[in-house]
Amino acid sequence: MEMDPPPKSWSIHTRSEIIAKYEVMERVGSGAYADVYRGRRLSDGLTVALKEIHDYQSAFREIDALQLLEGSPNVVVLHEYFWREDEDAVLVLEFLRTDLATVIADTAKANQPLPAGELKCWMIQILSGLDACHRHMVLHRDLKPSNLLISEHGLLKIADFGQARILMEPGIDASNNHEEYSRVLDDIDNKDTITSTHDGNATCNTSDVDREEEELGCFTSCVGTRWFRAPELLYGSRNYGLEVDLWSLGCIFAELLTLQPLFPGTADIDQLSRIIGVLGNLDENAWAACSKLPDYGIISFSKVENPAGLEACLPNRSPDEVALVKKLVCYDPAKRATAMELLHDKYFSDEPLPVLVSELRVPLTRKEQDGDSPGGWGDINDMDSDSDSQFDEFGPLNITRTGTGFSIQFP
Repeated sequence: MEMDPPPKSWSIHTRSEIIAKYEVMERVGSGAYADVYRGRRLSDGLTVALKEIHDYQSAFREIDALQLLEGSPNVVVLHEYFWREDEDAVLVLEFLRTDLATVIADTAKANQPLPAGELKCWMIQILSGLDACHRHMVLHRDLKPSNLLISEHGLLKIADFGQARILMEPGIDASNNHEEYSRVLDDIDNKDTITSTHDGNATCNTSDVDREEEELGCFTSCVGTRWFRAPELLYGSRNYGLEVDLWSLGCIFAELLTLQPLFPGTADIDQLSRIIGVLGNLDENAWAACSKLPDYGIISFSKVENPAGLEACLPNRSPDEVALVKKLVCYDPAKRATAMELLHDKYFSDEPLPVLVSELRVPLTRKEQDGDSPGGWGDINDMDSDSDSQFDEFGPLNITRTGTGFSIQFP
């Protein structure tokens, strides 16, 4: 009878190489595949997050993506990591005290919408971070408000890259070529065929997903939190690209506008049903290639004669705001606007102008997250971060007020 391998040591407190450099403090997040602790760097007292990842595949992805995105102002900073044979990886990340989910929840509790200037500032920062990811061909695959962390000064950073994929060799700037930017890959480098998909609303088994991607040489459709999952994923697509992040982005923007999730499905079929109820049936008029989706012939819905439309989901919002969401929440992936295209959208240069990052209202603490996805961390009030000196910047953008209004300068 074959014996099970001995369990790994999951105790961060006993790792000599870590405790020699960091004071490990309280645990602020916990899930099936990772635990997050608040820590203090002994050399200078900097508060950090120590993320102990119990899943090799997820750790590999996160480290790979964060190293590639080093220097991107709207992506969480990886200071260093510890990893040795038979031990879990421990990532040392900057500690950001709250997240966009908390901003939304606090605003909803106050029973008032986000002021337009603040709304635009949050959106621009998200777009800046996602543009950095996509310029480097990093597909995040789990964009949601709780994975958008925020410093005490309002600087927003994309975090939790445990499901990320790097689609092609770095150094290729795809932002100016929509076809290349949104290309769907049929072949993946074997070194990057491992993933973690455990999430509060996901139903996949990680080992099954890993094996599926390795054997098929293509992506798995079971990634991301269900509410933000693109319809092609819900129909089983394994050949997809950066566009799935853009769908998630549209759902996040809609939630910022209404303070309610756009498609809060209770199961995958219910999720599709809600989408179809709003956008109408998915057919070749909506997306010519939809019939090629693996489950298109298996999952069917009655004809929706009068879909509600996104306008009904965004009551009391301006036509420009509805148009912005429509550019992302559409069936045909090729028609979804890229992050860079949206950064040039006139919506952000029209009155009212975005406020400065330093003028944003930032919650003091972070709401409890689902137990399976500790993408961020908890209620710490004495945070400091390497990014605090950048809080008046919008990632790679230079935004200035002018005599007639507002200008955005791109690098």
